[in-house]
Amino acid sequence: MPLLAACGSDDKPRAAAPPLPPKPPTPAEPEVEPRVAAIGDTSDLAPELRRAFDPAGDFTPMPKPRGNDWLAEHPETPQSYRDWLGQDTHVIAGPRRVIYLLPIGGFPATAPAIETLRTIMRAFFVTEVRTLPAVTVAEVGAKTRIHTGTRKQQLLAPHVLRWLTKRVPEDAFGVEAITMVDLYPEESWNFVFGMASLSERVGVQSFARQDAAFFGDPREPGWQQLALRRATWTMIHETCHMFGLTHCVYWQCIVAGANHQAEADSRPLHPCPVCLRKLHTAIKFDPGQRETELAKVYRSVGITDEAEWSARRARWIIDGMR
Repeated sequence: MPLLAACGSDDKPRAAAPPLPPKPPTPAEPEVEPRVAAIGDTSDLAPELRRAFDPAGDFTPMPKPRGNDWLAEHPETPQSYRDWLGQDTHVIAGPRRVIYLLPIGGFPATAPAIETLRTIMRAFFVTEVRTLPAVTVAEVGAKTRIHTGTRKQQLLAPHVLRWLTKRVPEDAFGVEAITMVDLYPEESWNFVFGMASLSERVGVQSFARQDAAFFGDPREPGWQQLALRRATWTMIHETCHMFGLTHCVYWQCIVAGANHQAEADSRPLHPCPVCLRKLHTAIKFDPGQRETELAKVYRSVGITDEAEWSARRARWIIDGMR
């Protein structure tokens, strides 16, 4: 006899089941701003790290570019934290842990002090920073030209980078050349503050244009403090490129591009949460301790606004206090 399957057939009519109540509409996922989404998911991180990468309250979104601002003339492809992880990134590991500074040419007494810059760099990148013996412009052998407007000598930056790649010490994470000679990246460009290689771990920056005297203009009161701040911005910005960071487009950030001095002056000396997370992954530092140390260093050299920002940020990261 074949097996039969009975499905509750007792030959009696049954009452229809009452209809189910309609399901409530599924709430829409809250829309996340692209700049916040670019930080990546932080839900599985420790509380201090979540606060370190929390943008609320301490960061200014990148304004719409105007005139000859960097993003108006050089549209950038955004690089999220996930994008950065997916490329050939550079991390401090093994024997290559030192960032070297290499002076090219003379540094007059009026130039930003190299030792001061070294101290700032060490606090910012939380790694050892050393200064190599200075070399002359002639030793570098880069192509030069005379700028038609300033009538000052300029070095071709890519030639300097090519020269540097052959002189990276074995224990170096990277080498940053610094100079008081103006730079240009190619014949069609007027000048460049600095240039770095995303793959070769070398960079070069000029402090020449950060002093009003370069243009024959009078030096205003406080000009040396302003020159130090500008040199700090340029050097940290170019070094960030060595870690594989492209120009930031999300917030006002030290890694954002600048096409002219006024735009560079508008940038802060701290990274936005997206760029901070990239640097944290590359270097592995304690964010709260880093901001505490930066506050001390910036205060000691008179960059008080950044000292106050770092101190406030350290309180938030460590204790959750605004």
